[in-house]
Amino acid sequence: MTAPSSPAPTPPSGVVVGVLAVQGDVREHIATIESLGGRAVPVRRASELAGIDGLIIPGGESTTMDKLTRTFGLAEPLRGLIAGGLPVYGSCAGMIMLSDVLADPSADRLGNPQQTLGGLDMVVRRNAFGRQRESFEADLAFDGLATTGSADGGDPVRAVFIRAPWVEKVGEGVEVLAQVPASETPQPGPAPDGDGARTDLEPVARIVAVRSGNLLATSFHPEVTGERRVHELFIRMIRGEA
Repeated sequence: MTAPSSPAPTPPSGVVVGVLAVQGDVREHIATIESLGGRAVPVRRASELAGIDGLIIPGGESTTMDKLTRTFGLAEPLRGLIAGGLPVYGSCAGMIMLSDVLADPSADRLGNPQQTLGGLDMVVRRNAFGRQRESFEADLAFDGLATTGSADGGDPVRAVFIRAPWVEKVGEGVEVLAQVPASETPQPGPAPDGDGARTDLEPVARIVAVRSGNLLATSFHPEVTGERRVHELFIRMIRGEA
């Protein structure tokens, strides 16, 4: 009897991807990149940015990331690399960090507004889908994906939203890749000041994935579901194939 053949190994991607490791779900992104044949390295210092072909900004707490990137001297080097064309993928808090404008920036104890790294011409609302208890999952149509392993490029993406942002407005150079349809959009979460639910937000389709040039962002976490096609798209972007 002929033994069943093993799945073909994933070909090496030939890229080195840094994962911003000041806070957030760093290990999951590293594991996903390595499962695709790439090399992933944590980045905690500006000196560790040398030699990477692209960067992932993971999910976590965007306000904490903002403070720590500035404390560790990473913010300005990152802004320079983003402006210079370094491919960057931000998921959840990473999407917030890549946004040029926040609809609801946090403020520190001195009243200074939260800062972002910028690069994506869009307006993002933090925690837009609600608090932790409003976390949810949805199957999304996502443009630009290729077949990766057993997942066809046209198959829906199972998206996990955890205290997730959404994009309220994009500039002309920003391509919308995925939206949560109005019929599946949860009711707005509590107001930022805690005074009940927001009443200014209608149940309409919400933008949750975008791309502009070498920058990619999702408001959900593909790395926690075993979904590899978004990271594979990012690797193809780095290699100039997408």
